[in-house]
Amino acid sequence: MGVRGEGAGAAGSAGRGRAGAEGDRRAAPGAGPAAKAGEQRGPVSVTGRALCVLEAFTPAAPVRTLTDLARHTGLPLTTVHRLVGELARWGALEREEGGGYRIGLRLWEIASLAPRGLGLRESALPQLSDLVHVTGENAQLAVREDLSVVFVERLAGRGAVPVLTRVAGRFALMPTGVGRVLLAYAPPEVQERALAGPQARCTPATECDPGVLRQSLAEVRRTGVAICERQVTDDSVSVAAPVHGPHGDVVAAVSVVAHADRVRPHTLVPLVQVAARGISRALGAEPGGRAPADPRTHTGAAGAAGPAGPAGPADPAGPAGPGLTGRGRGGRSGSARRR
Repeated sequence: MGVRGEGAGAAGSAGRGRAGAEGDRRAAPGAGPAAKAGEQRGPVSVTGRALCVLEAFTPAAPVRTLTDLARHTGLPLTTVHRLVGELARWGALEREEGGGYRIGLRLWEIASLAPRGLGLRESALPQLSDLVHVTGENAQLAVREDLSVVFVERLAGRGAVPVLTRVAGRFALMPTGVGRVLLAYAPPEVQERALAGPQARCTPATECDPGVLRQSLAEVRRTGVAICERQVTDDSVSVAAPVHGPHGDVVAAVSVVAHADRVRPHTLVPLVQVAARGISRALGAEPGGRAPADPRTHTGAAGAAGPAGPAGPADPAGPAGPGLTGRGRGGRSGSARRR
């Protein structure tokens, strides 16, 4: 296919090696408190200052002291003390016995109302569970936010390849299978910005050449699938397909991330495409619906002739169907740590 790699999210400077989730957040354009702290020192509005405080909490630093927050945000300690007090009284922050603060449950309650999160996740869970049951690997669901991938859900089988992905984690688009799919169907101006920016090199196999990446995106549009091998970690391969909304547009991407040395990627293609079609139907997409063609090309869209054959993605009733019927099965959700 020429489209390579996912096993986790990745971003970071070239030659850096395997990236952690916090490094990925910093590298995503416009993402990550570390990247923004310098830009937002002394925000004018109270709202801006409060958001700057909340943004300081990351997976790598889930607990912060007042001094930490003042240093990270560049705000005066007295201002941080006042803002943190108000946020804690509202429930956005919780105070620990040692004096530090962490994100509170009230903020999680509000965030769970995001339509691209909870509703999409509930529609996709049966198909993701079936993917885990059939493959024993990782099944992931993601959406695009500007030049980043945000993972809505991840389930993993007992023998799944370890990944860095976590629910609500943010990663760069290019190195990941779901990112390639989402970018392939994004507006042309978004694609051009992504191709013009610096590319993360996380493994020796990571593709960073803009010309090759442009061809890879065209191949995704032609076949309706991305096969990404050893781009973010050395031991993983990802197969991803687009999820369509009621109007035929691509609203998300689903993938399986498996052991690169144990599976032949093309054997996963029909399974992932069946799952993507099942999620699309749950969201109200028309059966056999296609994504809008890229306005600059005539390569077609998801469902075009590809690994699943001229008729497009495999039919759930066909050979790839058993086990992907929408019945929820086991799988463990949440973040995973590299072993």
